[in-house]
Amino acid sequence: MKLLYTLFSFTVLCSNLCFSQDNRPWNAQWIGLKAPFDNGKSYGVYYFRKAIDLPEKPGSFIIHASADNRYKLYINGQLVNIGPAKGDFYNWNYETIDLAPYLVKGRNSVAAIVWNEAEFRPEWQMTLRTAFIIQGHTPAEDILNTNDSWKCVQDKAFSPLWGFFAATNGEIVDMNKTISNWQAKDFDDSAWPPAGSLFQGNLKGAGDGFGYMLVPSTIPARELTYQPITVIRKGSSLPATIPANTTATILLDQTYETNAFPTIHFSGGKDAGLSLSYAEALYDHQEPYGSHKSNRNDVEGKDFFGVKDSLTSNGLQDQTFTPFNFRTFRYIKLAVHTKDAPLVIDSLYGTFTGYPFKQTAIFKSADTTIPKILDIGWRTARLNAFETYMDCPFYEQLQYIGDTRIQAMVSYYYSGDDRLARHALDLMDQSRLPEGVTLSRYPTHTTQVISTFSLWYIGMLHDYYMYRHDNDFIKNKLPGMRGILAFFAKYQLPDGSLANTPYWNFVDWASGKDWNGGAPPKGSDGSSAIVDLQLLWAYQWAAQMDPSPLYTQKIAQLTNTIKLKYWDAGKGLFADTKEKDHFSQHANSLAILTGLVSKAAMPALGKKLLADNTLTQCSIYFKYYLHQALVQAGLGDDYYNWLGIWKENIAMGLTTWAEYSDVGYSRSDCHAWGSSPNIEFFRTVLGIDSDAPGFSKIKIEPHLGSLKNVSGEMPHPFGKISVNYEFKGGQWNMELQLPANSSGNFIWKGKAYPIKAGNNKIRLQA
Repeated sequence: MKLLYTLFSFTVLCSNLCFSQDNRPWNAQWIGLKAPFDNGKSYGVYYFRKAIDLPEKPGSFIIHASADNRYKLYINGQLVNIGPAKGDFYNWNYETIDLAPYLVKGRNSVAAIVWNEAEFRPEWQMTLRTAFIIQGHTPAEDILNTNDSWKCVQDKAFSPLWGFFAATNGEIVDMNKTISNWQAKDFDDSAWPPAGSLFQGNLKGAGDGFGYMLVPSTIPARELTYQPITVIRKGSSLPATIPANTTATILLDQTYETNAFPTIHFSGGKDAGLSLSYAEALYDHQEPYGSHKSNRNDVEGKDFFGVKDSLTSNGLQDQTFTPFNFRTFRYIKLAVHTKDAPLVIDSLYGTFTGYPFKQTAIFKSADTTIPKILDIGWRTARLNAFETYMDCPFYEQLQYIGDTRIQAMVSYYYSGDDRLARHALDLMDQSRLPEGVTLSRYPTHTTQVISTFSLWYIGMLHDYYMYRHDNDFIKNKLPGMRGILAFFAKYQLPDGSLANTPYWNFVDWASGKDWNGGAPPKGSDGSSAIVDLQLLWAYQWAAQMDPSPLYTQKIAQLTNTIKLKYWDAGKGLFADTKEKDHFSQHANSLAILTGLVSKAAMPALGKKLLADNTLTQCSIYFKYYLHQALVQAGLGDDYYNWLGIWKENIAMGLTTWAEYSDVGYSRSDCHAWGSSPNIEFFRTVLGIDSDAPGFSKIKIEPHLGSLKNVSGEMPHPFGKISVNYEFKGGQWNMELQLPANSSGNFIWKGKAYPIKAGNNKIRLQA
């Protein structure tokens, strides 16, 4: 049995390489199918090939490649790259690849598949037309430049299988029509026609640029790792022979949610129908929206709903199928209906893919639940990181600012790799409309504005300012930040409150009175305490990054207005509206975080937020802010007790965090806005935080609760920070390791102890 390791290897096949930018004009052409009256805008799958002869195996052979929609590139039958990374027409990414490891002396074949999903494409996919380009990095590699020396054909075996998924749709493939082994080194392409040259490839900034403004991808190649699927919940084990004229179903369980390219290998079964369906969980009812999902481990008496790929067998041996886009699943349903010949399912396996984050953070304690929370959170974060951060991999795969801010912080604390966060900040900056506000998500081919998310963009920029060490990057983003604040200034009342800010004022999927589609209630003048507090916080962040008398004035005005307008002395709470008829955890959390509550008053307010169930409650998403407020209110030692929703997820069999707090009715089972514990076990429990821009000063203020022996480490721009806390003999023994060129303070019971680079040992009475 031939496994498809020519398609995917166990590990990453290639990496985007960092080279000095070759600024010479490109002389490669964008190419496509050469066919009359073909505008390249329809759904289609196309193969490109070219053969080259090399006098010897090269030490390096660097090319740049891109396509619309996407491509997979093969050298001598071996997959070497998938791309391009998501972008827009003004920033169309190309990947840089060194082909030398795959080239040989003599004849070499270069082949690519390019697909265009047209109106069936993912929401994040922008498209002009089907097109493909390769440009040599230097004249030595120009032999591979795309032009009419390449060959191109269309494979008409493919058609779309539509479903209501913004992320991706399924594929229908008739193996009787497909072109087999087109990527093989010895494939005979002599009958293929030449490709058609479309237009010149141009780097961004070219004076005569047309079509796509090409820019180098700033992120590494995505991980590709073999992932077997061995658990069968229903039906035959694999390999399996399905007799003639038989209908059979096999339910496979990955046992955890994943993003992977599934590959099925099958033989025989002329004209048999096969389908592969993918689901995060099984449903109690068929309809996905509003229906109930019980324990995610349960499969009996459940209905299956998900993306589906459909195949027709050609009856030959060694047939294979791998979809163009990765699939998100825990469960795969393989359904087969044979005709007059038996069909053999030889194998079915996955190839995990995602941004190649590496965990560098470590948390150790005697508690057995904490590792589960951290592992699930990290899996959730990884499944929502590909070429951008994503809200959820199954339904949308869109990079929303509100989600992304938390995801970037997880990256800083748990990995230390900030490249995807930088890319996100770049993309969001590029999404801004002329009036100043950003789109809610980007890239996307439709316009959606969540105006409040533009304020979270400023927060995300401030996070980068505090936790990374790159002032030039921040300076480059300040004009966009000013544009956002200028947008909001147009909707401020004379007292500074915002009134009826346009677009979607989403805050949280809260279920409180008069919350509409995630937007909080407004007063009779159109104002909202929560939105005003978000604006105040944005001004405070802006004033740190870009000091200005204007921001100082705005901060003073809003601070005074919010206290006068929303504070209810009788309840001891900030109201959501000026009429003081709505109250929430959200408004009061933000009031604490923006400094509107005195230090003396914080503990009482924090306890009310936990005890008063009449307040509109924060969902798993907004608990990120609630928990920070409670810590600031002096209640951080109780952090572990606030994780009920996360523990419920575990009890319900989830292997990633659900989108909503109501786990049974959550749409998505994988939303990384719920991964905040991967931050807070380090920032709150271990107490490690930035205390100055660039993480140049370190504050360590642990909140250990009932933990008596706990240690951990996390990445820092200058190295790593490690801590060890041990309670023994009535005293705490603290050991703190700081990276070179850093210093800070250790805070214990309100008292500060200076700490320096290197090893610091502190002993304190309980």
